[in-house]
Amino acid sequence: MITVHHLNNSRSQRIVWLLEELGLPYQIKAYSRDAVTSLAPPELKAVHPLGKSPVIDDDGRVVIESGAITDYIIRRHGGGRLAPAPGSDAYETYLQWLHFAEGSAMPPFLLALYTARLGDAAAPLQPRIQSEIGSHTAYLSQSLGSNDWLVDNILSGADIIMSFIAEIAVAQGLGTHFPNLVAYVDRLQSRPAWQAAKAKTEPYNFTRV
Repeated sequence: MITVHHLNNSRSQRIVWLLEELGLPYQIKAYSRDAVTSLAPPELKAVHPLGKSPVIDDDGRVVIESGAITDYIIRRHGGGRLAPAPGSDAYETYLQWLHFAEGSAMPPFLLALYTARLGDAAAPLQPRIQSEIGSHTAYLSQSLGSNDWLVDNILSGADIIMSFIAEIAVAQGLGTHFPNLVAYVDRLQSRPAWQAAKAKTEPYNFTRV
């Protein structure tokens, strides 16, 4: 059985959703952020030296990083579901989304969060940060177009890992410029597996990342 080491208000919520979508047996070990610092508790370092979430334990194999976890679960336990056939053009597109979500799309949102705490001192950085957020959100919107899903118009791990970016963008008001992302988020969040994951975790504060 897979154990999801889940930190409240973290991106590990996607991993719970993925497991629900695949109907796999799993358990959640929950951790809470420090009320003052918002940092993860030291107990997570007993699972992995970085002490961050998401992290899973699959019968002794510890896997970190959202994209790697998504890839691992789908390859090892998906039974051909939620990913295109390896070697296909669609599979290469799918892999790009797995890396893009955390490698390119997420950092500007995190920078916006961290620099906001600096007040006026961060003002020179804000135009570039907001430009990056806008360009990445526009890229996601353009790639989705009028389709329901990102790769071959079939739900895949690409949608699950990119859901977080779409949800944050919409929660922060960018849906006004990208209405197809609003519809995309509605589709994602209406899925029974997404609802089941939400019921087993806690509401995520997308406006604060």
